[in-house]
Amino acid sequence: MQAPRIRLPRALAVLLALVPVCAAAVSLELSIRHTFKGESLELDSVRYQNFAGETFSITRVSYLLSGFGLERGDGSWLEFSNTVAWMDMDKSRVSLCIPSVPPAIYRSARFHLGLESASNHADPARLAADHPLNPNLNGLHWNWQGGYIFLALEGRWSPVAASRESAAIQKNPAALLRDAATKLDGFSFHFANDTNRTRIHLAATLDLTRDARLELDFDLAPLLNAPRPISFAKDGSSTHSREGDPIAAALKANLPGVFRVRRLDRMDAKNETPATMKPLYLPEKFTPYRFTMGSVFPLPDLPRDNPLIEERVALGAKLFQEPRLSKDSTISCASCHDQRAAFTDPRRYSVGVSNRPGTRNGMPLFNLAWRNSFFWDGRAPSLRAQALMPIQDHTEMDESLTNVVAKLSKAESGKQKAEMNYPAAFATAFGSPEITPEKIGLALESFVLTLTSFDSKFDRAFRGETQLTDTEKRGFELFMTEYDPRREQYGADCFHCHGGALFQSQTFANNGLDATFTDRGRAKITGKISDEGKFSTPSLRNIALTAPYMHDGRFATLEEAIAHYSSGVQRSATLDPNLAKHPDGGLRLSAEDQRALVAFLKTLTDDKFLAR
Repeated sequence: MQAPRIRLPRALAVLLALVPVCAAAVSLELSIRHTFKGESLELDSVRYQNFAGETFSITRVSYLLSGFGLERGDGSWLEFSNTVAWMDMDKSRVSLCIPSVPPAIYRSARFHLGLESASNHADPARLAADHPLNPNLNGLHWNWQGGYIFLALEGRWSPVAASRESAAIQKNPAALLRDAATKLDGFSFHFANDTNRTRIHLAATLDLTRDARLELDFDLAPLLNAPRPISFAKDGSSTHSREGDPIAAALKANLPGVFRVRRLDRMDAKNETPATMKPLYLPEKFTPYRFTMGSVFPLPDLPRDNPLIEERVALGAKLFQEPRLSKDSTISCASCHDQRAAFTDPRRYSVGVSNRPGTRNGMPLFNLAWRNSFFWDGRAPSLRAQALMPIQDHTEMDESLTNVVAKLSKAESGKQKAEMNYPAAFATAFGSPEITPEKIGLALESFVLTLTSFDSKFDRAFRGETQLTDTEKRGFELFMTEYDPRREQYGADCFHCHGGALFQSQTFANNGLDATFTDRGRAKITGKISDEGKFSTPSLRNIALTAPYMHDGRFATLEEAIAHYSSGVQRSATLDPNLAKHPDGGLRLSAEDQRALVAFLKTLTDDKFLAR
């Protein structure tokens, strides 16, 4: 699969003037291979060893690059100062395209890991949805604290050195999950702050008289080992780059040696024009829908082929309440997504036709415009796909799409006919009375996209319109503070997984509910052992209304959910590193601190959303 390519702004015209008029500009593609001691890095593999003999795995490598430049033959520099890229190994974001490079032979290249101060502290809520610095895209913004994480490096580690036994585990990874004696702690290195922006200089002759690809290695071995070695046991398992933090200082000292030039390849010239995504079935007359969101929310990537229009949103709202989507016409989408419960299900398990119970708790449906996958296990890539799955699921609506189309297309009599003429409604929304499964999905997607929630007590306090109580303020402080006894920080560490204005992340995580898994979660979809027990990380907005909690609804109250993170976390091989770095059982929060967290979480309730 070809890695995503990031299109960057053209170089300044004054720089292009340095090239002869007859010379056409070329493009330079930077491609990064992540390695360990020169060998391709494997995520979630407990096979690596540092200088201290500690065995570890890497689960996340995500970082920001900026300030690219090329050194001319006379020693002057051609700067691409506005370029910025987000790289993420797990997301396969490993390449960057710099267009409009004056053709020449350059003698070196440079860039920075991290951002210059103005970009680091600019308002991220105004960035396009596909901009590499959009927080909803990269998950690297410090949210309420301001600024970006320049490098996120996370994983699991053990003080035991690699041995024949651990080598055998690598041959049979499933054994690692079954071995109750195996104990892996977590590490979470978040490298940030203006002073830690680090210049990378690569001395290499670069013949850019034609389009070319510069392949680089990013070697994790020197990052952790040289010239300033880092021991998880001795130096600590987490850093948030506070002033004077020795781990952050070591990372900065080691970074200049991690990038190496692998090779430069010439490429055939390409004229790639992004295809314009055309709207599907747009009627001749329509009314644009006014999409509303919080002022601090990042811009969402709304579907360009399904633009929000009033007519389609209204149709989706009707379909959401329509019981004829189910086999026996007894339940609708709203049956398991109650508006009074923030569009979630107050029952532990949702109940389908013929009173068939499901196996998971119904998820809330607000602010899904900022999600990129759906369901607890992420099996649906879009809202339109997600909307059609419950209709066909045997334990939910248990109906075929063919029958749904037939029922909605049929001219009903009496009260039903007076309430809704679906062919006419589809004609208004799509320009034709024909009803299809695709159009049903598009209409439901349109409605759900409009379910935005952003006006809680917390938001009003942030705008200066009200104030949080002292207990609520203490809860927010705990929420936003890491647990790092080495630095005398004893927070609740919630922001790692529920950060930003949306109080959610795009990740799937094992939050320590079980040591062994009856529900494999994300692994059931991906087939990866490293995804065992991982589930989607939902938003904490309106959390006081969405009980019961977790994918299986095992916790009836917020107090029970908070207590889990304090004393009930179960260790397993896939436990999230941000939890695995904590003491056995959890954070050991005091009863007073647990009450403060609950009080803060209740400030995230949006009464206006419920009354929409």
